[in-house]
Amino acid sequence: MPEERKSWLMRRAEGALRRGFTQAYETVKVDPGNFLLHLRVAHGLPITSFHGVYAVPQETLDDIALHTVGAGMKLAAAEGAGLGLGGVLTLVPDLGILAGITIRTIQKLSLIYGFQYATDDEVADLWVAAASAAGVDISRELLEKEVVSRFVPKVIQRIAAEASAEVVERWAGRIIPVASSAIGAALNYYFVRAWGDRAMGHFRAKHVVLRQRASLPSLPVAGKPLEN
Repeated sequence: MPEERKSWLMRRAEGALRRGFTQAYETVKVDPGNFLLHLRVAHGLPITSFHGVYAVPQETLDDIALHTVGAGMKLAAAEGAGLGLGGVLTLVPDLGILAGITIRTIQKLSLIYGFQYATDDEVADLWVAAASAAGVDISRELLEKEVVSRFVPKVIQRIAAEASAEVVERWAGRIIPVASSAIGAALNYYFVRAWGDRAMGHFRAKHVVLRQRASLPSLPVAGKPLEN
């Protein structure tokens, strides 16, 4: 692909990702109350608050987290297959939607492991996790972590810049409309899988540390009685 075209695609991809992540930050949030109900009804967790997940068997939380990442991967693949029919022309709207799916998946993983995002500190921590999922080093930005209004936009910019290079390289095949639907589905699928796996590792590691400190006994989960 000519260098000029790469530069154009890079700028468009970075802008689309930045807008998508910003919109996800401002409006596309997973409602914690509804998701708590989902965990209780769909997965049978005997909890009344997210603090209760620390008394749920670790393997149960991990299974739910893997299921959540898988659901995000399937949704992203379906979206990529549909918009992928337009090839590179639909790259920008595709990335905006993909960013929203990815952030919502990360939000769900955060809640599964007991980390809410109601306060400024919690919101900042969520975006630290997003940066970790993107493989972005934000050690410099952490100095402004307590000023969320400045911290989050800078982190989003770093994530968008880093991810756009990977996106353009992998999405280059979508300039061929005939194959772009399948390519878009596959690339979106693996994009969410990679980010989801890294985010899950981030939250799980933090959760294990807090669980060990609390040393809480495990509660039985519906359909999964604990062994004596």
